[in-house]
Amino acid sequence: MQFSTREDIEAPIETVFAEITDFQAFERSALRRGAEVRRIDDLSTPGVGMAWHVGFMMRGKRREIQMQLSEYDPPNGITLSSMSPAMGGAMMIDLVALSRGRTRMSVDLTLKPKNLASRLLVQTLKLARSNLTKRFKLRAAEYAMDVEDRYKRSV
Repeated sequence: MQFSTREDIEAPIETVFAEITDFQAFERSALRRGAEVRRIDDLSTPGVGMAWHVGFMMRGKRREIQMQLSEYDPPNGITLSSMSPAMGGAMMIDLVALSRGRTRMSVDLTLKPKNLASRLLVQTLKLARSNLTKRFKLRAAEYAMDVEDRYKRSV
């Protein structure tokens, strides 16, 4: 199952890349939403190999996943891979400079079930695909607006 969206952001590509690689901010955001996040690598600077163990509740069941930064290409984008016993996935965020102060952010999320139970979960998600796609695009648009607002306040 795949979700994708594209957003244009009124900020330079370097600023947008700095925002999407502010991993500590994402960790804090996940913690505020009730997830448990633990960094499991020992890298001191952002780069390929950064990894996290994440635990959260979804559909009434405890989920545990390992997230790893599998591609890190400043300022063009990143890829995060996720692995769990039941499901694998990847999130690719690509950035393209449209002009000096405008950046296009493309986000692709792919989920790959590994067993029967996760296939059933993906099938139920497919039944609600239009609603989930709408929510995915809305959340990406909100994030793009937040990045724009932070950039405008800093200038």
